[in-house]
Amino acid sequence: MESKVKDIMAILEKHYPLYLAEEWDNCGLQIGDCEQRVAKLAVALDPSPDIIKQAVSIGADLLVTHHPLFFAPLKTIDYRTPTGSLIKILADSNMSVYSAHTNLDSAPRGLNQHLAELIGLEDITPLSSGRRESLFKLTVYVPESHLEVVREALGQAGAGHIGLYSHCSFGVAGQGTFKPLPGSQPYIGSPNQLEKVAEYRLETIVYQRSISETVQKMLAVHPYQEVAYDLYPLANPGRLISPGRKGSLPETITLEGLAGRVKEVLKLSSIKVAGGLEKSINRVAVVSGSGASFIKSIAAEGLDVLVTGDVKYHDACLSRDLGLCLIDAGHHGSEQIMVGMLSSMLEQELEAKHLDCQVMNLYEPDCLKNF
Repeated sequence: MESKVKDIMAILEKHYPLYLAEEWDNCGLQIGDCEQRVAKLAVALDPSPDIIKQAVSIGADLLVTHHPLFFAPLKTIDYRTPTGSLIKILADSNMSVYSAHTNLDSAPRGLNQHLAELIGLEDITPLSSGRRESLFKLTVYVPESHLEVVREALGQAGAGHIGLYSHCSFGVAGQGTFKPLPGSQPYIGSPNQLEKVAEYRLETIVYQRSISETVQKMLAVHPYQEVAYDLYPLANPGRLISPGRKGSLPETITLEGLAGRVKEVLKLSSIKVAGGLEKSINRVAVVSGSGASFIKSIAAEGLDVLVTGDVKYHDACLSRDLGLCLIDAGHHGSEQIMVGMLSSMLEQELEAKHLDCQVMNLYEPDCLKNF
C-alpha cells in the first residue's frame, strides 16, 4: 500500500507527540503536502544545503530531520538568502520536510533515552528539572451490554495507566434517559419516545498524548449514535517530561573511562572533558545537543557527570565550582545517532502497517572540526 506524508507524520507523532516540544521550538511539517505520496524517505540530522542536495539526488519525496528548517516566522522568501534558496530547491523538487526536534529529545523512546542506553546506563529516568504531563479524567456513559468492550478498548488505547498498573477504571450503575429525534438511528429505542436505559458511568485516567487515540477507539466500539462523554483536566501530577535522562553505571569507573566509552559508542575522533580524569563516576546525566543550562539542576541532584555538547568556558567553570564533571561530545556528536534510531523505528512501523516506502540515511560531517 502506498504511503503519504500524513502517514509518516502519524507514525512520528505517535512516538514523538508534538506537545512534548518546547514552546520556542518549531516541530512538525516544515514545507510540503500532507497528501503527497512518499516512495522514498530520507532521514538526516539537519536540513542543510548538502543534505537537501543529497535528498534531491536520490529522489526523496520526504526528508525527516531533527533540526527544523524554520525556527522563526518568515516575512519574505528571498531566493538569494540561504533559507530562501533551500525553499526554492525543495519546491522545485516537490520534496516535503518534517522535523522532530525537542519532542524527539524528550519522548520516552526518544534521543536522550537512546543516548543513555548506548552509554550503558541502568535505572534510566527523566531529569527532575522537567515538566509534568497533563492528566485528564475521561467519563463515558455506556449501556450495560457494552461495558466490558468499551472498558477494554480504553485500556488498549493506554487509558487507565497508573504506575505499574494498566486498565484502571471505575464504574457505577445508573439510569440514562434520551429521546431519539426524527432522522436519528438509535441503537436502543424509537423516535419521539423517551427511553430509560441501564447504563454505567465509566471513568478512567487519560494522558494528554493519548486523548485522541483513546477517544477514537472508544467511539469505534461504543454502540450509540451519539456518545455522551466528558474530559476533565486534572491537577494530579502526570509523567515527568524532560529532554534529559539520568541513570547509574553498572559499576563505578573513572571519568577517563567513561569519556573513552562515550567517544567509542558515538564514533567520535575527539571529545572535551572537564574534571579530574581519575574521579570516580557512577551517576550520569545525558542531554544531547546543548545541555549546559542544566548544569545547576544536575549538580543539585548529586549526579557525578553530565554528557552533553556545546559547553562554553564559563559553563565548565561553573560545573567545576559545583563539583560536577562534564563530557562534551559536541552538538553534532551527541545527536547524529538519531538518524539510525529514527530510520530503524520508521522501517519497523512501515512494515507493520504494510506501507510501501524506502527509508534512507543521510549524513554529513560536523561543520566544526578539530585540527
